[in-house]
Amino acid sequence: MRKRKLSIRALFVAVLIVMLAAPACLGIPIRPEVLSRVAERSTSQAKAEGSATPQPEAKSNDIAQAQAEGAAAAQARSAPALSQPPTSARRTDLESGTIVNVARAVRPAVVNITTQQIAYDFYLRPIPEEGGTGSGVIFDKRGFILTNNHVVEDARGLKVTLPDGRTFDGKIVGTDPRSDIAVVRIDAQDLPIAELGNSDDLEIGETVVAIGNALALPGGPTVTAGIVGALGRTIRESSGAALYDLIQTDAAINPGNSGGPLVNLQGKVVGINTAIAANAPGGGIGFAIAITSARPIAEQLMAQGRVIRPWLGVVLQPVTPSLAARYNLSVKNGALIYQLQRNTPAARAGLRRGDIIVRFGNDDIQDDFSFLKALSKHRIGETVPVTVVRDSDRATVNVTLEEMPANAQ
Repeated sequence: MRKRKLSIRALFVAVLIVMLAAPACLGIPIRPEVLSRVAERSTSQAKAEGSATPQPEAKSNDIAQAQAEGAAAAQARSAPALSQPPTSARRTDLESGTIVNVARAVRPAVVNITTQQIAYDFYLRPIPEEGGTGSGVIFDKRGFILTNNHVVEDARGLKVTLPDGRTFDGKIVGTDPRSDIAVVRIDAQDLPIAELGNSDDLEIGETVVAIGNALALPGGPTVTAGIVGALGRTIRESSGAALYDLIQTDAAINPGNSGGPLVNLQGKVVGINTAIAANAPGGGIGFAIAITSARPIAEQLMAQGRVIRPWLGVVLQPVTPSLAARYNLSVKNGALIYQLQRNTPAARAGLRRGDIIVRFGNDDIQDDFSFLKALSKHRIGETVPVTVVRDSDRATVNVTLEEMPANAQ
């Protein structure tokens, strides 16, 4: 009889081990309540057999318990931790929360700008009509709004609509077609503002947020997010304006969002959205004017209504490796003077048509865009050393900068 009891108990222990170990080996999760019920059943059975159970049987129960705990531990190791999302998901959620905070802080300062223009009916009578629409960002409590020149160009009047529903007549303080920057002002109180940041601190791959208010739709401005794809880009607009020091981003810049801010995750404006590469392979490429370039222009427009620039009096063409090979030039980069006006700072300093500018002040010159950027660092009346390549020889001349005439190229 004793041997029969031991055989039944051994069979029960074996079945229990198989029940616990097999699911763990197969990667099937076991619910904690199941383990609890099995343990309770084992305990109750041991009690039912009485206190006269020999000591070896108690030892067998201890072994079974240890094996069950080992199987449970193996199951815990093999089963995925479903209670926590993957690391990438947690990072995305954290970043989304940051973008939400950025949008909450900056959206109230992003305005819709609608231009009014004059059309003529069949009898040539002037009729005011709505023109284009764009975006802008309030950056000064006095009502100053930063936007693009092409948003307000040729406008006879402006209507500025805030996300809170208020609408004001806007006044153009000043425009600068060369940089595509304009400043508009509204007469209003209790205005939300966006803080201007420092685009020089941006890094490629950094997350940025583009905000626009193209149509003043219910629900407020549109928010898109992406990364900084490149820095220091240059493009030439259809108007002929050469834009340099641009931020390239894949954050969607939708039509009508020109003039809106590009914002970093600290909620500071690092750029003014200005253009999209409509025909780029794959699409999704936008450009923003770096705020470190836009800020001094905006300050001049606020102070005097126009931008006063230093001027040499030359028209430049970029030197490329193909151009250098074609004309057997001694350098592969630089800015070639292909037109030089008389009685200009360049002419008086002795520069000639065909000279290749390779250095301006402390900046190396790679093309005409880098020359414009270097020139913008200097003031009118300042004398700057200019290094040129002329007939394979290098020469340095000193040029005293003058104010650019209004009709200058």
